[in-house]
Formats: sequence, C-alpha cells, structure tokens
Amino acid sequence: MLDVTYRLQIPHKPGQLARVTTVIATHEGLIGDILTVSLHRDSTERELTVEMRDTAHAWALANDLNALDGVRVLWHHDRAFLRHEGGKLRIDPVRPVTTPQEMRDVYTPGVARICSAIAEDDALASRYTMIGTTIAVCTNGTRVLGLGDIGPRAAMPVMEGKAVFYKQFAGLNAMPILIDTKDEDEFVETVMRIAPGFAGIHLEDISAPMCFEIERRLIEALPQPVMHDDVHGTAVVTVAAAIAACRHVDRRLDQSVVGQIGLGAAGYGIASLMRDGGARVIAYDPNENSHERARAAGIEIVSMDEVMAQADVVVATTGRAGLIRPEQVRPGSVVLALTNPVGEIEPAVALAAGAAFAADGRSVNNVLGYPGIFRGALLAGAPHITTRMKLAAAWAIAALAADNELVPDVLGDEVHAAVTEAVRSAAVDEGIARPELVPAGL
Repeated sequence: MLDVTYRLQIPHKPGQLARVTTVIATHEGLIGDILTVSLHRDSTERELTVEMRDTAHAWALANDLNALDGVRVLWHHDRAFLRHEGGKLRIDPVRPVTTPQEMRDVYTPGVARICSAIAEDDALASRYTMIGTTIAVCTNGTRVLGLGDIGPRAAMPVMEGKAVFYKQFAGLNAMPILIDTKDEDEFVETVMRIAPGFAGIHLEDISAPMCFEIERRLIEALPQPVMHDDVHGTAVVTVAAAIAACRHVDRRLDQSVVGQIGLGAAGYGIASLMRDGGARVIAYDPNENSHERARAAGIEIVSMDEVMAQADVVVATTGRAGLIRPEQVRPGSVVLALTNPVGEIEPAVALAAGAAFAADGRSVNNVLGYPGIFRGALLAGAPHITTRMKLAAAWAIAALAADNELVPDVLGDEVHAAVTEAVRSAAVDEGIARPELVPAGL
C-alpha cells in the first residue's frame, strides 16, 4: 500500500471538492489528510493524501482527476519519499558558538581541561560529552522489515527513523551505525570498538539466528545496556497487546495458553517473554533449526493445528499472508496476526470464524517500547536490560490502552514516560541500579 499526496488546483466553487472525493471513492482510495495550500479568487490549491494499492493505481487516479473539468493535478508523490528526502537526521550544536570567548570555551584552550578531567575520571565523559545520552543503532541490513537482506545502506532509512523516535519520545540522541559484514565475529568486534562512544547499543534488522548470538556476546562483553529491538522491543509491545486483548475477553494472560506461530527473531522474543510472564507457550515453526532454542526457553513445539486448537491466545509472525484458515480458528480465542502489511488472517475473518478478539500488526509497533526502555535503563544506571524490566514496560503500555484498543497512541508522550518510569523502577527493585552512572544530561 502507498500513501500518495496529490496537489490539486480545484475551481473555487461549491461542490468541487465533492467531485474530487467521488472520483477517489470510485478508485477505492482511502482519504487521509486534506490540506488547503492556497486560496485564490477562482481556484483553490489543496493537498489530499490517499492510500493506494501501488504506483499504477496512483497514476490511474491522477489521470481521472485530471480529466475532471477545471481540475488540474499539479503533482503527486509517494509521501514516504517526500518525508525522506535529504534524510531524517542532522547534528546540531547544543550551544552555538557566537563569540571568541565561547570558541575558547568549547574548543582550544578550554576543551583540553575537559579532556584531562575525563582522562583522570572516565565517568565524567557521561557528564561533559554526548556519550551519556547517545544510543548506537547498529545493523548490517540482513533482515530489514519484510524486505530481507538488502544491505546496510538500504537499511539506513529505518535506522534514521529509530533515531527520530529516540529523540522525540525519550530525549536521547541516536546514531545509525551501518556495519558492512555478515560475519558474526566482525560485527561483534566492530560494535565493541565503537561502544565507548555510546551509552547503549540498539541492535536492529539482523537476521536470525545470527542476531541471537551477536546480542548474547555483546551483553556479556559490554558494560552498557544492549538490546536487539526486533526480538525484545517487539516482544514487549506484543505482550502488552496480549494483556489488553485478554482484558477485553475477561481473561488473564498468565493463566492462558499462548500459541506462537513463527519463531524467527520477533516470534522467539514474543514466545520467550510470554513464557517469562507466566503463560504456558506452545509454538509452531516449519524451520526445525529454531526448535532447540525455543525448547531451551521452556517453549513447547507442536504442530500448527495443535497451536490453533489449544491456544487461548494465538500470535502469528510468519511473514506469510493468509496462513491461518478460518476453520482453524478456535471459538473464543484471541488472534493477533501481526505480519505486515497483510496478516496471517484478517481480523474480520477471524472474528467471523468465532474468535473473541482479533487484530493485525498495524497497531503493534515497537516504537511504543524501545525509547522508554533505554531511557529507563539509563536513568537507573543499569548495565543490562533484564526480563523484569521488559515485563514492567509491557504492563505499563497495557495499562494505558483504551477500552477498545490493544495499545495506546504511539504519539502520546504519556506512554513513553510511563515505560521509562516502569523500567527505571524495575531496575531499582531488582537491585541492578547504579545511581552513580546516571548521565547528567538526562
């Protein structure tokens, strides 16, 4: 699906916008934002954003809009390309230098005194540099969204997006680090060499099973928090969604059987955190290479039919649209088909087949988790992100979900503040907080 913005010149007369929207409706386009750009005596320029199937569909609508009497399509573009042009990040000084004295303060000779102080006491780096509030977002681009192995440079738009949300929702700087290797040892060595410049290491879009071993080795080797977001961030938000879904049907998650279909990076993380949260977890994945890791985490491997027949809550993350057949849906179950853009079964189909509650992956976004998880860990001075901290984040997210929703609004500041405090408190309660390591800039 594409979100396409059309800049239109429309006659400034009653009923003209209705003519435009009627044509859009005949093309089965879904209208989003409508923006008035300018008003003139005889015409109005407006931008309409429309969800279309693909580029050909977008051009067909443009041609029919242009055919309307008095209407001109000035241009139309895929909104994603408009929003990414020039990149999504930049580096700006906190205190711009405007006088010779300020230059002496931030550079020579003043900077030498700061360097000397850090050389004597390494902990001062978190106070007097950006290190204490900066996360490295590291990838080799081997498992990007649903696109697969597209390489690190093609993964950069995703890494920039992660960094945007770190700043917007957690007040943290984040730097994309593109690592051009598929060798596990080289990846780990590279991250370890750049790690002194960062307060935390965020791993992203690394293929399984390599991602699990990379994360394990970095957690063991580094003194700062390390988390693979595709595994754990997705798991936190999915567990939160499952808690909310169970609440809709008056069921407790920790007294339910959870069925996980798909044990890739996200699926394994979800199943493991569900198990840690008290649920019995059964799982299906046709790739037997994933079975040993799952069994070691207390996850039972069964057939897909057994998952669908036994599970109170079914979570699917296979990447295979339409995998779940309506006749497989257990009456009264909760079905979360999370593959994007098209899930394993449409929610309406699952509900018609007897599910008590069903949803797809559009609302389950790991942006709800990772900014607050890392900020909470840094505020506690925690060296690791533990299971207890992740479960605390999940419950904080679920607590803010409205009665008719799985999760709260991802753009709401309150959810990120709640996750931050839940994670910080969990670290303190667990006894791993180190107040002396809390960065001064937070």
